Order: sequence, then structure tokens, then C-alpha cells
Amino acid sequence: MFIGREKELASLKNRMLKRSASFVAIRGRRRIGKSRLIKEFSKEFPKIYLFTAIPPSPGITKKDQRKEFVNQMKKQGLPLAGNEDWSDIFWVLGKSCEKGCVLIALDEISWLGSKDPLFLGKLKIAWDQYFEKNPQLILIVASSVSSWIDKNLLNSTGFFGRIDLTLTLKELPIRDCIKFWGQKGKQVSAYEKLKILGMTGGVPKYLDEVNPKKTAEENIQELCFTESGSLFNEFDRIFHDLFSKRSEMYKKIVKLLVESHSLNQQQICQGIHRQRGRAISEYLNDLVTAGFLTSDYSWDLKSKKISKLRKYRLSDNYLRFYLKFIEPRKAEILQGKYEEKSLFDFLNFESIMGIQFENLVVHNGHELIDLLRIPRSDCVLDGPYFQTSTKRKPGCQIDYLIQTKTTLYICEIKFSKNPIGTKVIEEVEKKIKALAIPRHVSYRPVLIHVGGVIDEVIYSDYFDKIIDWTDLLSQDSKKKESVYLKVDNPNF
Repeated sequence: MFIGREKELASLKNRMLKRSASFVAIRGRRRIGKSRLIKEFSKEFPKIYLFTAIPPSPGITKKDQRKEFVNQMKKQGLPLAGNEDWSDIFWVLGKSCEKGCVLIALDEISWLGSKDPLFLGKLKIAWDQYFEKNPQLILIVASSVSSWIDKNLLNSTGFFGRIDLTLTLKELPIRDCIKFWGQKGKQVSAYEKLKILGMTGGVPKYLDEVNPKKTAEENIQELCFTESGSLFNEFDRIFHDLFSKRSEMYKKIVKLLVESHSLNQQQICQGIHRQRGRAISEYLNDLVTAGFLTSDYSWDLKSKKISKLRKYRLSDNYLRFYLKFIEPRKAEILQGKYEEKSLFDFLNFESIMGIQFENLVVHNGHELIDLLRIPRSDCVLDGPYFQTSTKRKPGCQIDYLIQTKTTLYICEIKFSKNPIGTKVIEEVEKKIKALAIPRHVSYRPVLIHVGGVIDEVIYSDYFDKIIDWTDLLSQDSKKKESVYLKVDNPNF
């Protein structure tokens, strides 16, 4: 079953309404669903040619890639072509695509072009001389190495003006994630779904591996803590396939951010013992464009101008789960020592669920805005917010801040297995006192929780809105509709 991606699929289908050929680029992290989206879109075409490259590994040459491409052409009913030159290969492909509604997809294009300096030039010529001549043709190129797409296609003078649609696939929103439980979703508690999402995030391939008939503990045991589990070796595949020889430096950066909420570039350089410079900036940008890190910006609350200051946050739940729990126990897992243990009790899973839960909320910021009944047109800026310390004001970190034209919604995100006590009020009040709120601007504290709150928090009337995030994980349509009307305030 194909889940989600309605907007992306609609954008692709709109290309079919054009009176000219379309060149589309799709990027996003490994397992995010690029190939699946292309296959779903391909159902609209009577003539389809789908190609994927050989994953990078020792000994694989540019000739091997051409040979495999020609083999895939043959299997799809195309005429035989020589494998010595991309010009000959694209000529044969072009002749077969001169007329009619045609889709050509080159999946993991970076693997084709990274070792062959002539590939992109030959592809440009093929587009100009063959593919573009058919007004009903759509060419899609996709890659998990998003930075490669940026550098070699989107920002390349050779392809300037040729690519008319770029899609960046991100994690699925929570409303789509819960669909992976299917009919069993009504039987599975919101808290159990949250355990799974704390490990997978909204990555569709990982969610597709979950067996709805098994508990969260059983699923995570099989997927992560057995040698044959699909997520046991996923981390190494990610960094080998995407970053190749430079993977060790990327791993150092990611590992540094496992224990941290967020760090700026200087703090990251200090942590990995490297000097600041262009190389580190490129590493960080690659991890951001790949979807593993998020670059959170600050902004001036008075002028509403975005600051140059950035902090980097590990926003990929799988990577943190792997580095926190799986990697330190890899030798024991290979010896089968985790098969009989109570997984969540032994791992103290809640120790990282606070950050994992925060990632889920941030990734679904649009849902939060809707829950607060803020018109999208009124929302000026939103996201995790930090205020740097100066002589005139202290430092401050807000889990999620929404700034409208007249109001600041100061959101505190709390994960707890037990009901949250009144200490949260003190914590939020301390942040508000430190925050440099402009005159004539209102502020409204908001609490987002999972494990419930004690009555004292509700009756204190401190928070303008208290949101139970587990309501969004329910597949009960009536309950899901009511969450948008729910106000946990005794004076309502």
C-alpha cells in the first residue's frame, strides 16, 4: 500500500499537463521513499523505463555501471546498445522515447556520475538532443546524496533552466505514520506507537518493516537487536553508500550530537577537534541536506529578521537510537545475548525519548499550528528557538516557538511515562523571564505532553493550551477530530 506523499504525487502529475518535456529531480535520505514515489507515479504512463545504479563498493568501475545500465535496458525491451560510451546508450534510449507518454527514471544518479566525469555532460546532451524533443516525456533523476544533486545538477551551469521541478522528500507526517499499523491501529495504544516512532521517526521504509501484530518491544528486538534485523546494519549502509571515503568524519559529527540538544559550528569543531573552515561547513551542509541533521536558526523577535546564528540538531531518530543503544552492544548482539531480556527495562528507553519525542513534534509543526488554531497566514516564523547570552540578556532555549503578527506561542515539549508535575511551570516561567519579548507583543505558554499532567498543573491555569500528543496517534476518527476542539482549561 502506498501511504502519504499526496502533495508530491500531485506535483508530479501536474508535469503531465505541460505542453513540453519535464526534467525532475528528487532528493532525500536513504529509505525515505524516493523509489517508491517514482513507482507509484509510473502507473500513469503506458511506457516506462526505470533504471537504478550499482551501489558503490570496492572494485565497481564506471564501465560496470554502463554495463549494468545496458543490461537493464535489455530487460525492459529496449534495443541492444554498446556499453563503452554513454552517448551510444542515450542515443538508443532516446530513439525509443521519441513519441508518446514516456517516463524515464534514473535512480541513485550520483552512483552513476560520481566516478564518471563524462556522464553528466552526456546526459545534458541527451536531454537537449533527444528527450526534450518529446513534449510528453518526463525524466526523473533521484539520489540519496542530496548534496550531489545540489552541486552537480541544481547549481550547475550545464543544467541551468532545464530542471523544472525539485522535490525534497522528508519524513512522513504523523497522520500518515499511523496508517502503517493498518486495521490493527485501533488495537495498538498511542504510547506503543510512540515507542516505534521514537526509533524510526517518520521514515516510511522503517515503518513498513514493523509488524502490527507484534508489540513495540518485539518489533524493535527483531529489527535492531538481532544480526539479521534490517536496522541492525542500516547505520553502516547509510554512511558507506552516501559518504563513502569521507564517512568517518560525518560519523564523528553525528556521534557528537547524540548526547547534545543542539550545538553551533564552533562547539562542533571543538568536539571533533577540527578547525573551523569551509570543509566543516560542507560536512554539516551535507548532513543537513541528507536529512540527518537540522539547522535551527534564531531570529530577532522585534524585527522578525532571521539571524545568521545556527545550531545543529540530530533530527534523525534512527541514528540517535542506533548510536545510543545498538552500536555499544553490537558484539553482544552478534552473540545472541539480547534475545531473552526485557528490552525497554534493560535499555532505559525513556532516557532518550524526550529528544526523540521533541523531534516528532518539530517535524509536525504544521499540526501544532493547526491545534493552536493559528491561521497559516498569521504565522510569521516558527521552530526551535534559542537566544544567545549577552551582557544585557541571558541565554534561553525554547523547544518550539511560534511567532505571529501579535503573539508568541512558547511551547514546552515534555515526554514522561508518568503525569507531569508543577515543576514544568517553574521551568517555563524561567525561560519566559529570560526571553527578550518586545513591547506590545503578547505571549501564551503551551504545554505538549504524552504521559498526562497532574490536576495541579491544569487548575493552576498557567498554560493557555495543554496538548496531549497521543491524541494525534489515535486512529479513532472521532477522537482525532475532537483534538482540534480540545482545550484543557477549567475556565473554558
